Amino acid sequence: MFLQLGSIPTLVVSSADAAKEIFKIHDLAVSNRPNLRVLKRLLYDYKDVSMAPYGELWRQLKSIYVLKLLSNKRVQSFRGVREEETALMVQRIRELGSASLPVNLTDMFTELTNGVISRVVLGKKYEEGELGKEFNTLLRDFITLTGILDIGNFVPWLGWVNWVSGVDSKIDRIAEGLDEFLEALVEERLKSNSDGGVDSEGNKNFFNVLLQIYKNNSAGISIDRDCIKAQILIAFAAGTDTTYTFLEWAMSELIRNPLEMRKVQDEVRGILSLTGRTEIFEDDLEKMQYLKAVIKETLRLHPPVPFLIPHEAREDIRVMGYDIAAGTMVLTNAWAIGRDPSTWDEPNEFRPDRFLNSPVDFRGHDFQLIPFGAGRRGCPGISFATVIGELVFANSLHKFDWSLPGGVKREDLDMTESTRGVVHRKFPLIAVASPC
Repeated sequence: MFLQLGSIPTLVVSSADAAKEIFKIHDLAVSNRPNLRVLKRLLYDYKDVSMAPYGELWRQLKSIYVLKLLSNKRVQSFRGVREEETALMVQRIRELGSASLPVNLTDMFTELTNGVISRVVLGKKYEEGELGKEFNTLLRDFITLTGILDIGNFVPWLGWVNWVSGVDSKIDRIAEGLDEFLEALVEERLKSNSDGGVDSEGNKNFFNVLLQIYKNNSAGISIDRDCIKAQILIAFAAGTDTTYTFLEWAMSELIRNPLEMRKVQDEVRGILSLTGRTEIFEDDLEKMQYLKAVIKETLRLHPPVPFLIPHEAREDIRVMGYDIAAGTMVLTNAWAIGRDPSTWDEPNEFRPDRFLNSPVDFRGHDFQLIPFGAGRRGCPGISFATVIGELVFANSLHKFDWSLPGGVKREDLDMTESTRGVVHRKFPLIAVASPC
């Protein structure tokens, strides 16, 4: 579909065939990002890997992520952090369940993902004291602002609307507050001239890896302080919001579908019984094929970002017989692709079995399922996000049986979506955990 959104020509991609042509044949040609004013202000003039214009800076940042921040070895090195934070969540749920109190799973998953990302990115959790509370508040506002619709992008002469409504002043306040916190953190660690943030296994957090590159110009890569701060912010935005959103949708679907809930619980508990252990470790996850099918089905029905981060054509291209001019914004509707009846049987039904013995995956090679994007600008954090989701999901289902509070029937669970860039449940997921 072609739309003229104000001054911006826009191509909307809503089928697997169109996505394949865009991201396989024309991947390089559409590898730029459009100019979005809010993100430009919040992300230091696009010095982050997600929004940087295609060019030398983006190539250097992508290299840092692939080789130094999110390689398979690096992802595995933070296994202890994920398992510790998951164990803390399980303990909190157990305490509430033992007291017959309902569990706000949305809050639980949010707190867990924030804890993991904070420790991996910054080396510690900033959750106590005035400074920590202010930082977390600013981060929540930052994530909210990344998903707002800025009418000035599409109709420039209406840019004054954000000034009148107070959005511009809010953006400035949040950008300045976050910069002040991160600049102080950079200065503190540079002055200490130490390996602060190294955990008990000798693993450096993202912040310290970036600072080392900044100081040493290692491997010929050069980044400045603003670039470091932009990576920290995008790590929080991409790593927390999308992960807990996926978890709350997955649990919502299983609570509504008790047969599928029982299947995945039987699998998880059966595998653990064979090990003789009572705790799930990441090594166990590879054997849990039905759990992986549930995750794929959840991402098909509820991609956290229904419209992927937009691309922009760098040159004229021809897509499915149509001429697309350079400068056209390319919006990929992952939600529509995941529910396309020409690709999926009963596309609006939750049926994890469709992925059993199926080669289809969500890593950007199968274009009928691309919640993380595809091509060279696909999300570099897929492996990191996946292992967090699998571990938390498996533990939640292994340790507890779940029901709805107040006698609410499973089929009456409200599944209304929020209207934001990252689509959460509109209302928190509240459930009762019965320790198993």
